[in-house]
Amino acid sequence: MQRQVMLPRLQQSSYFIFPESVGWYRDFPSHSVYRPEGLCETFSLHFIVSGKGYVEIEGEQYPIQKGDAFLYFPYQEQKYYCSKEDPWDVRWFHFYGNHVKEFMLERGFLRTLWTLKRWNELEEAFHELLLEAETNNILRTTNLSTLTYKILCEFMSYAAPLTGNRGMESVDRILALLPSMQQRACEPFILEEWAELTGVSTYYFCKLFRKAMSMTPLSFITLCRIQFAKQRLIEKENWPIKDIAKESGYSSASYFNQRFQEHEGMTPSEFRSFYAKSLFG
Repeated sequence: MQRQVMLPRLQQSSYFIFPESVGWYRDFPSHSVYRPEGLCETFSLHFIVSGKGYVEIEGEQYPIQKGDAFLYFPYQEQKYYCSKEDPWDVRWFHFYGNHVKEFMLERGFLRTLWTLKRWNELEEAFHELLLEAETNNILRTTNLSTLTYKILCEFMSYAAPLTGNRGMESVDRILALLPSMQQRACEPFILEEWAELTGVSTYYFCKLFRKAMSMTPLSFITLCRIQFAKQRLIEKENWPIKDIAKESGYSSASYFNQRFQEHEGMTPSEFRSFYAKSLFG
């Protein structure tokens, strides 16, 4: 199965980023690409949804699989191909922009091989771009640029350098817990219970969580509580701060004030006053 859309290059563009092509190969065991150095003028990003394949860099072969990605800068030599025994399901797009290179280099995206801590959001963003390109082609250039930027940001948010020690199955178990952790964030946080649900020790749970989310479990719980509190401060404008604190999972109003100010740069009272005026005044 192949789905691909080729788009014309914009000679004069005010957009930061724009796609040249977007596509999807599945059950296509002959998929193999070689582009010599200096040939391809665009960036390209591929990510693997299932199956396996290989990327060759300076004569060395690197296996890649579900959850992995590879990124090429303009004019790089490109050589990659899928496994004939287990052909990959690969999504890809080529893109360009006058300042994209600096944007990526400043954020440390110098290498070719990556693995994704989570990739559902990236896959959703990719499908949005593919559908837009298939449906409207070049009619809505702003949408094409916006969706391309969205894919790049999703990739950069969750990409980590590919190493031999993947452990992505364990990370998936952490990601599966996130909706429940968010829903129960205002309850007392008991680390042992969440580790037990994952089937690992508390130490390894924290290690996996940091790998998946780039933060500790308690930092994630705090973010969820602050989000809940901000909503309550606006919705319940007459509630005392101590009641908001308690409902948000903090028995101490002073500690709640401290944590809120650390995250938001203002106290809960200041937040309520500022946004109440902004929204309703």
